[in-house]
Amino acid sequence: MIINIIYQLINVYTGILIIYALMSWVPSIRNSQIGQMITKISRPYLSIFDRLPLAIGGLDFTVVIAVISLQFIQRFIILIVG
Repeated sequence: MIINIIYQLINVYTGILIIYALMSWVPSIRNSQIGQMITKISRPYLSIFDRLPLAIGGLDFTVVIAVISLQFIQRFIILIVG
């Protein structure tokens, strides 16, 4: 069913966003081919949240808010369809 596919795609994209956040701890990974691909996939969605003041005390919570937003979208879709 299409809802299951959307649900799984959101889960995969959430995982990609988490990997993107973890790459900030090892900057050399970001320069690798896989790191560049993850960045290209993640940045369009994350750029939506760049305008918000989500950096507090040197920590950037953009990815956290982006993941939470995806989870709300996922639950909203399930609520409407289910």
